[in-house]
This record gives sequence, C-alpha cells and structure tokens, in this order.
Amino acid sequence: MTINPQFPILFSPTHRLQWEEAQQKYVILYPEGMVELNQSSAEILKCCDGTRNLVEIVSELEQKFATSGLLNDISAFLEVALKNGWIQQSN
Repeated sequence: MTINPQFPILFSPTHRLQWEEAQQKYVILYPEGMVELNQSSAEILKCCDGTRNLVEIVSELEQKFATSGLLNDISAFLEVALKNGWIQQSN
C-alpha cells in the first residue's frame, strides 16, 4: 500500500483521534489500544478528513506553519499511518 497523491485521505472510522488531557498530547484510540502522537503527527492526521489529498494537506500545513519542504516528511508519515490502518483512501 502506498499513498496515491490524487485521492483524498480519510482518518480511519475504526480509530479515534483525540486530545488526552492527562498526557497533554493527541492519541489514536482503537479497540486494541492507544498510540501517543507527537504534535507534528497529530497536525497531519487532523487534516485527514476525506476532503484533502496529499498535496492539499502539505500545502495547508506549510501555510499554517509558515514553512516549506514538508512533502517528504508528511508523505513518509502518511505511508506509516496507511500501513497501520490509521488512514485510508478512496478514489
């Protein structure tokens, strides 16, 4: 599985992305457990709402954080997220 840059990316409906006040970080909750996220990972996943593709996510985050050159890092993280079932794509 690899990210198709043309298709929208959606956070998995079988997982939940939520802020955990006790840990002061975002986590992914799923039936088998929990994954703690760093701030960058959480920001990427918050963009995975099924309306944006890879290029749109990168553009939005580069604009939000006034930086450039994030494509490789975001792509690499999304590949891991896809393999772990945290996100999905449909055409």
